[in-house]
Amino acid sequence: MENTSYDVIVVGGGNAALCAALSAREQGVSVLMLERASQDKRGGNSAFTGGSFRMVHHGLEDIKKVVPDLSAEEIAGTDFGEYTAEQYLDDLGRVTQYYIDPDLAEVLVRRSTDTVHWIRERGVRFLPYYGRYAFKHEGRFKFFGGVVAQAVGEGVGLVDSLFKAADKQGIKIRYETQATALLRGRSGIEGVHVIADGIEQEIRGRAVVLACGGFEANREWRTRYLGPGWDMAKVRGSRYNTGDGIRMALDIGAQPYGQWSGCHSVSWERYAPDFGDLSLRSNSYRHGYPFGIMVNAEGKRFVDEGADFRNFTYAKYGRIVLQQPASYAWQVFDSQVGHLLMKDEYRLRGVTKVQANTLEELVDRMQDVNRAQFLETVLEYNRAVNRDVPFDPNGKDGRCTVGLAINKSNWANPIDKPPFEAFAVGCGVTFTFGGLKIDTAAHVLDISDTPLPGLYAAGELVGLFYFNYPGSSGLMAGAVFGRIAGHQAATFARCRAVQQIDRSPR
Repeated sequence: MENTSYDVIVVGGGNAALCAALSAREQGVSVLMLERASQDKRGGNSAFTGGSFRMVHHGLEDIKKVVPDLSAEEIAGTDFGEYTAEQYLDDLGRVTQYYIDPDLAEVLVRRSTDTVHWIRERGVRFLPYYGRYAFKHEGRFKFFGGVVAQAVGEGVGLVDSLFKAADKQGIKIRYETQATALLRGRSGIEGVHVIADGIEQEIRGRAVVLACGGFEANREWRTRYLGPGWDMAKVRGSRYNTGDGIRMALDIGAQPYGQWSGCHSVSWERYAPDFGDLSLRSNSYRHGYPFGIMVNAEGKRFVDEGADFRNFTYAKYGRIVLQQPASYAWQVFDSQVGHLLMKDEYRLRGVTKVQANTLEELVDRMQDVNRAQFLETVLEYNRAVNRDVPFDPNGKDGRCTVGLAINKSNWANPIDKPPFEAFAVGCGVTFTFGGLKIDTAAHVLDISDTPLPGLYAAGELVGLFYFNYPGSSGLMAGAVFGRIAGHQAATFARCRAVQQIDRSPR
């Protein structure tokens, strides 16, 4: 007969959940993971990521500890830079407009490096993240923006390696099992209600960790909390992140936290499927916009494409695309920057693009853009480019436009060298920012900021970010707080077990 009682139950199957489960199991307790998806679709949003982690580091020697098999050629041809704790904290504060909880931010930053080492020790291999965070310029790569390490095999490789570690540690995993409610008793959380194979079941647990994502795959919740039009956004990742964990916790008195009207949303393939598909996960990204311009259906630019490094703007520009007429835009480039567009984003099947040798032919092939205004926009933009400043894709080069209603702050190359290319984009939502309030020990808090006994949370259902986020800090936060949540849940479960023994009749 299958066991229906565990020390720690982890709800979810992505990076945060796996880190929580492994951390708890290492304390010697029994652990059950509940994954709503089938085994072939497991991994939550983590499986759809690039598998990169934003961590504190101080250059080559620190990177070699994470990527010990760096080649001599890679070492000689790369400037890994450094990313200090102070820079990390500054970035978190700046991009969230200083709404982020400072105590949670401090934990995330201070434990980032150690947590990446911990993940690596559990079987995840890492590579330098060339191409998105470092371009080859004048014969040398230079990393920018704070992200260097990427899991081998990207998000799928990350979660597969962590699942292998979970299997090795004897962690029980139940697939196609949806948690629907928390069990609450006199001493706190005592388990979960689930539905599996259409049958309701009660699973007892001395502690529960919620790590099952936000509500981005729930059209009704997106429209309710993000606003009108968000039901039309594409979901970049898992179709199973419908807010179940958040709802379960709110139902028993947890405190809502974070920006419920905000989300991580990007420029995404205009005609992408409604939900993520792991077999197509790469070719819907469109992150090359800093090197070109974006125009809407009226043929007008609507955003500063070069305001900052891509990883500090991409998570908020999807919202701006959604706000454009008919909720789409075109990214426009010329041959000067074509080599900077990543092949797994712009050169695979399924990409909506047009190409031409003149701008007139290009806009005619775009079909749904105001022709006259588009040509005027490009002409004005080209005239406004400060050509005296050299172009550098690896730094904020200050090559800007002057005198436009919306100036471009960096990487402003004139669009005048054929062939020209344009790519159609819409809005892809990654994860929502509204969720649960936790403390630095990952306890879920009630409305009076008191921990709910036996309940912990990590990952995207934690209310952490506001307005925007620094790229690759989501996986990092999930791992850091997942690891903490698992350890705390195991400690609580052991204490509860001792208490139960003490209360038992002798």
